Amino acid sequence: MSAYTALVTAGYRAQVRDAATLFFTFAFPLVFLVVFGLIFSGQEVEETGRPYISYIAPGVLAWGVANAAVFGIAFTLMQWRRDDLLRLIRMTPTRLPTVLTARYVLALGVGLAQALVFTCVSLLPGFGMELHVRWPMAVPVLVLGITAFLGIGVIIGTYTDTPEAVAAVANFLMVPMAFLSGSFLPLDMMPPWLQTLSHALPLRYLNNAVAASLVGRGGWGEIVAGCGVLVAFTLVLGAVALRTFRWSSRS
Repeated sequence: MSAYTALVTAGYRAQVRDAATLFFTFAFPLVFLVVFGLIFSGQEVEETGRPYISYIAPGVLAWGVANAAVFGIAFTLMQWRRDDLLRLIRMTPTRLPTVLTARYVLALGVGLAQALVFTCVSLLPGFGMELHVRWPMAVPVLVLGITAFLGIGVIIGTYTDTPEAVAAVANFLMVPMAFLSGSFLPLDMMPPWLQTLSHALPLRYLNNAVAASLVGRGGWGEIVAGCGVLVAFTLVLGAVALRTFRWSSRS
């Protein structure tokens, strides 16, 4: 068995065994969907006649997938480094790209499964989200989003040494970003200076591209622009993550 296969298999078994974390990974974004679905049940946007849930669900989905990518890799790397597993891996022929690629494959699997479950629930009569003809484009958009936010997770996992620190730093970044990027509230409701600030946040572009793909809120321009910006964020964050990565807390 190759090092890559062993790491993927071990990571998969660890995730499956941790039933509580697995449950909340999928349930957390659904809680927001249920809350917003109850608040806006039966209401439509006057300008388009479409249900409010079609405007809310894509943002919550994008945030949920990004959040899982950040937390998943950050907690794993922190734990492995604290337990000296990374140091032991480094003593083998296994290189850093192999370790990160194995975690990346697992993150993609979890994120796409999240998106499938979330979308299926959103389409139920009680919520009534309407898919656009471009909905298949949401898959490559989400893949790029997971890739970009995985870089953030690697950086957090490198600089934190306890689960509490991971949770604090990740929430400090992801919760404000959700509001400032339009995941929970329309950007039009925010002051102009906050709308300008949101252009520096990767989640804004993931939200826009997912919304344009999934429910048709926007055109091909939003999808192409969102994908381009996410690729740029991936390159920058990936370079920082690789340069700052620590195999051990003592190095």
